[in-house]
This record gives sequence, structure tokens and C-alpha cells, in this order.
Amino acid sequence: MPAPSGFTYRQRGDGSVVITHHGRAAATLRGARAARFLAEAEAEAEAGDPQEVMARWTGNYRRGNERTARDHPRNRR
Repeated sequence: MPAPSGFTYRQRGDGSVVITHHGRAAATLRGARAARFLAEAEAEAEAGDPQEVMARWTGNYRRGNERTARDHPRNRR
């Protein structure tokens, strides 16, 4: 499974955080959630690339069951 890519985030003046994926807004975090995200993203940025953190916070990450779902009879055409 490839690593997530294409995520960026920007902190606004009012304290909210906008996470974008390939230029489109994927999530807007406000208040305590924004503060928790910033702390986690900055800690990950020191250790490496925060792409996975942003993917997790937006819910846009693979769960490992795509192949199983593709082969389900309901999803066959």
C-alpha cells in the first residue's frame, strides 16, 4: 500500500486549520481539535513527513479491505 501524499495544511488567523488534498479542502478543524491536530502534525514533522497524520485526520486513508470489497458479489458488474 503506498504512503499517503498530496496533503497540506494551513492555520488561519482565527485558530482553525484547513487540511487540503491536492488543492481541495478535505477538512476544517476548529478549537481543541485544531490544537490537537497541530501538536500531532508538528511532532510528526520533526520525525518525518506528516502526510499520514493528515490522511488520518481527514479520514482519507486506505483501510486495507479494498480488495475484499472489490471481490464481493454485490460489487461485481
